[in-house]
Amino acid sequence: MGTTLRTDNWWREPLLTGSGFLVFVIYTTWAMLQANHYWAGSYLSPLYSPLLFVEPNAAGAPPVAHAWFGYWPEWWPSFIPPSPAIFILAGPLSFRLTCYYYRKFYYRAYFATPPACAVAPLPQKDYKGETSLLLFQNLHRYTLYIAIFYIIILAYDTVESCFRYGKFGVGAGTLVMAVNVVLLSGYTLGCHAWRHLVGGRRNCFSCPSGEEHLGHKAWKRVTWLNERHMLWAWVSMIWVGFTDFYIRMVSMGIWKDFNTWGNG
Repeated sequence: MGTTLRTDNWWREPLLTGSGFLVFVIYTTWAMLQANHYWAGSYLSPLYSPLLFVEPNAAGAPPVAHAWFGYWPEWWPSFIPPSPAIFILAGPLSFRLTCYYYRKFYYRAYFATPPACAVAPLPQKDYKGETSLLLFQNLHRYTLYIAIFYIIILAYDTVESCFRYGKFGVGAGTLVMAVNVVLLSGYTLGCHAWRHLVGGRRNCFSCPSGEEHLGHKAWKRVTWLNERHMLWAWVSMIWVGFTDFYIRMVSMGIWKDFNTWGNG
């Protein structure tokens, strides 16, 4: 393992990407288990949206009226925190874990298959790639619809964040949430599955009119995003964590949110 003629620091990329994603997983897991301070004024953390249930006694929890199904269910086991994020994170995570770029980096960083180009991989007996154990990766084309659903929900949350005390306004948190939607859209709509959906299965890209011509235009625009898919993946992931952190800090009173409602 690791045998190579390369003389550059080939190990730097798998080390940085593996460490960066691990930090994100640790933070989101911690934030999920807190089950508090995910609401500030009219800002809802993306890790807790869509909000299915609310435990009203939790610190920094939104009013029950904001929950889709009201109060936290009585049948919930007492040893598991009453955190709405428990119902949420599996959806977006399924899209990222099956993403072509994410598969590339965590195969290299965590499983060394291989750790880098032209570097000997971890010895594995009867390795079959994604044909047996990792066959579930093909679900990526379907998790795309889950990711798009979440973008719509988060966009709705951003619009809702503009209304507080019956008044329309804008705050720093509104801008943070709006940027989050833009970055997630750039990542999701630059996905290979979306690129194939809007421009794939065409017999003629150069046809002067009709569906195939429109498909080619859409394909070229998505291709621009796709060429920067790695950048969108990391920036959007980091900003999701920052959005939750920002709302948490405002909810706890540590940070002041500058806004047009006159309070922070």
